[in-house]
Amino acid sequence: MLSKCVVTRRCFIGGALQCAAGLTLGGTFLSALTHAGESAEAVEPYCGFRVGLQSYSLRKFGAEEAAAMIAELGLKYVEAFPAHLPSRMDIVEDAKEVLKRHGLTLVAYGVVRLTKDEKAMRGLFEFAKAMGIEVLSADPDPDSFNLLDKLTEEYGVAVGIHNHGPGHRWNTIEVMRKAIEGHSTKVGICLDTGHLARAGDDIVKAVHVFKERLHGVHLKDVNEKKHDVIVGTGVLDIKGFFKALKEVGFKGYIALEYELEPDNPIPGIRKSLEFIKKVCSELA
Repeated sequence: MLSKCVVTRRCFIGGALQCAAGLTLGGTFLSALTHAGESAEAVEPYCGFRVGLQSYSLRKFGAEEAAAMIAELGLKYVEAFPAHLPSRMDIVEDAKEVLKRHGLTLVAYGVVRLTKDEKAMRGLFEFAKAMGIEVLSADPDPDSFNLLDKLTEEYGVAVGIHNHGPGHRWNTIEVMRKAIEGHSTKVGICLDTGHLARAGDDIVKAVHVFKERLHGVHLKDVNEKKHDVIVGTGVLDIKGFFKALKEVGFKGYIALEYELEPDNPIPGIRKSLEFIKKVCSELA
């Protein structure tokens, strides 16, 4: 387990923070995003969708290294892994200043556990609203959904159930469909394509089932053995998936989550992004 980082204004801005996680994290992710991303006016090259990175992909790298990677990749959207950005109100203004200065948009945050503890959940939602986060990618307790209906409407922050593989409580299309049935449309899905495939379900079908309740995507590809691979080199119908997203008018975000080669993820991330661009050029 990653421990929480203690963040002050000075170390957040300067990127000198050290996280005690045994992962050589040289600072909070957001404190080091120097020169990352492109201007807000840039045309999205990924079928018009907002494609960014789940910062867990950079879990083994320090602050300055992460900044260089983001800049080189040219991505401007981020889903923050909580160990990179603690959910604390005292760092909100500094974090927003860093994001604005470097042309980044923090669209999502997670994966976080959600419970029926209203006081704790309000604290998380207040942080999300203050940061401008659109979606909490989450592992919600089954008895938390009535509270989530209330909080998502009150704070204007959506929740996306993040599916995991076989054996997890949120694993298949049907399990998640039943869970959100009858609840606010702001309570939806953050679809992990790799985990869904491991659970034996169809990623294209999922898009058509969840439609406007598909709030986010963790994009992965898997091989015949259901192991993660570079996007485009596996067996998943990535082109069909993007085609389906276009058909349903998907308005959420897509976070590439590359869990392979944690010591050297950039080549695989870059190849994955190149494949997505190729798919989108064919769908244009």
